[in-house]
Amino acid sequence: MARLRGFVWLAAGVVLALLAGLVAYTTLSRVTQTPTGPDSSPRITVIAANRNIPLRTVLTLEDVREIELPADVVPEGALRSSDGAVGRLTMNPLYPGEAILEQELVDPNVKSPDGRKALYLLEDEVLMAIPAQDLLSRLGILKAGDHVDLLFTLSFPENRGIGASSGEDKDQPATFALLQNVTVVGLAGGVPAPNGGDSGSDAETQEASAPDAVLLTIAPQDALTLKYAIDAGGTIDIVMRAPGVERPFVTDPVDIDYLVNRYRIPTGSGR
Repeated sequence: MARLRGFVWLAAGVVLALLAGLVAYTTLSRVTQTPTGPDSSPRITVIAANRNIPLRTVLTLEDVREIELPADVVPEGALRSSDGAVGRLTMNPLYPGEAILEQELVDPNVKSPDGRKALYLLEDEVLMAIPAQDLLSRLGILKAGDHVDLLFTLSFPENRGIGASSGEDKDQPATFALLQNVTVVGLAGGVPAPNGGDSGSDAETQEASAPDAVLLTIAPQDALTLKYAIDAGGTIDIVMRAPGVERPFVTDPVDIDYLVNRYRIPTGSGR
């Protein structure tokens, strides 16, 4: 009887040991399968800057990329789709890998109830509209966010010496870079192009969609300079820079003497 009782206790101890081992194994398995550390929380896909993006840049698809962040560190207002970023204007500089927030962007194409466009201006800049008479504007090449240089051809008196009579003055045109690295913030006016495919020739469609004015943000003194050149009868042309190129270009004004000297054009009776 005593031997039977000992066997029962032994069997009970073995069963308890097996149960304890099973519980320990199950617990360890759950611990090893549960993620720990920064990757333990769910991850969310957000839109981030793909490069250094300056203030007041209209975002393109090449400017953004998708990244994954832990859900508990995703900032409020982070965009989840590139559709919410492309075509919109940045109100702050962005750095590579930085999540893009809804509150950091404005839409340059949205008009307020009073008809004004949502354009972002710095405190030391003014918005100026110039006639869209240059070829790039008329062809519909320019768009908001482009960085451009403004080239002018203006006539100057050839003889500007003190005491020279007005009869001795002879105007000579000169072409020069009046302003460099100017931001186009919008195009205004013009008649929208027809939607139909049989509305006429490509030239007619292009002319119908050409803007009336190019909107620029520039310093107040540059605005006065630009107004003077236009009022003086200067001829303006706009040239567009490559994306991201904002350095000043070193150029020399071009007049008849420049062309003669550069290309060694023979002049005078001896040619």
